[in-house]
Amino acid sequence: MDGPAAVRAEEAFKLIYAEAFAEPPYNETEDDVAAAFRRFPVQARNGAFRAVLARTPEGEPIGMAYGHNLGPDTVWWDELTEPVPDDLRREDGRRTFALRELAVRGPWRGQGVARRMHETLLDGIGAERVLLNVHPENKAASAAYRAWGYRKAGEARARGAGADLVDVMLLDLR
Repeated sequence: MDGPAAVRAEEAFKLIYAEAFAEPPYNETEDDVAAAFRRFPVQARNGAFRAVLARTPEGEPIGMAYGHNLGPDTVWWDELTEPVPDDLRREDGRRTFALRELAVRGPWRGQGVARRMHETLLDGIGAERVLLNVHPENKAASAAYRAWGYRKAGEARARGAGADLVDVMLLDLR
């Protein structure tokens, strides 16, 4: 779905996000969820925004993924704890798709939902690569990303000083 469609389905995205990220190692609170969904409509206005929402046959939301291309002025690369070469951090608005979130509610994990959403989200995006952050203590997500071809590009403190380190991972689509 595009940005406007995702915003119309925001409650489903919020339900999945709140449930998935309340668990360790994220331990997100209601305030964290509220902050994430203050950013959601802003992210959805990006012209390259894409989202996937997985539902049961009865319509219950079970998984979500969304992201958008990084613009030339992105600060994503500035958040890494160690500098990366200029050729890696160069962005033009088309080169890199930022996978902002991918989550599946507990009862539906281990059934291939995340992989199918990931494939659907990236189908036809035209980017050279995909960039994401993952908490290194989320062993299942880290293992899935590695199995899908991602490699670690560095570490970041995406939410400021004192926050947990996250692994910054890249998937080459060329």
